[in-house]
Amino acid sequence: MRIAFLSDVHANTDALAACLEHAEQQGVDRHVFLGDLVGYGPEPGAVIDTVAAMVERGAIAVAGNHDLAVTRESRRQMNPEAEKVVAWTRSQLDERQRAFLAGLPLKVEEEDRLYVHANAWAPEQWEYITQTFDAGRSMRVTSRRLTFCGHTHEPALYHMAADQRVAGFRPVPGTGIPLSQPRRWLAIPGSAGQPRDGNPAACYAVFEDSRSVVTFFRVPYDFEAVASKIRRAGLPEFFGARLIVGA
Repeated sequence: MRIAFLSDVHANTDALAACLEHAEQQGVDRHVFLGDLVGYGPEPGAVIDTVAAMVERGAIAVAGNHDLAVTRESRRQMNPEAEKVVAWTRSQLDERQRAFLAGLPLKVEEEDRLYVHANAWAPEQWEYITQTFDAGRSMRVTSRRLTFCGHTHEPALYHMAADQRVAGFRPVPGTGIPLSQPRRWLAIPGSAGQPRDGNPAACYAVFEDSRSVVTFFRVPYDFEAVASKIRRAGLPEFFGARLIVGA
């Protein structure tokens, strides 16, 4: 089975459509969405409708901090501009769409894999994995050999050896990486809808379970058109500007 992992779509339907089309070309059998379907972007309802329909057909989706901030009081304060988008997003969604976000689980375990938005040690606290210490902390608290998560908006891959030593690196797009045993692995596919590594192209990853190989991809799309949608929606222009520079 080939599984596509998409995270941090952030109400960007153009990026989502580009990634889904690319994944279809890769022969993907299943999709997993690693949280933050909404926030920052101009089309939250359309993204939710697309993902909800795919979940009905067997896809998996977990909750991100922006998803739950829209449906309940956030336990962690966001910056003022992000809070404005949360309030705006609430006003754009109907009851069915809000219910879908509210019903998303914080994590899903499947075979030897864990799917979670932020980390495994405290999914509800939304702490980031930005270095080997964080990755090791997350891998040590789960019994699953492979963890797939998002939240940081930058592609990364970490592994932990039998002696508990952890190393990490930035994967090269389009190059398959064997997730060999007995190591444990933590993969962050990056953000589909708002990359922050200086490259505006959308991010996602494909995992082939029969060979235990993961491949990270970058997918071009019209990010300037999405920035224009953000401005027309009256959202903070900063969120459109950062799409253009991938920051």
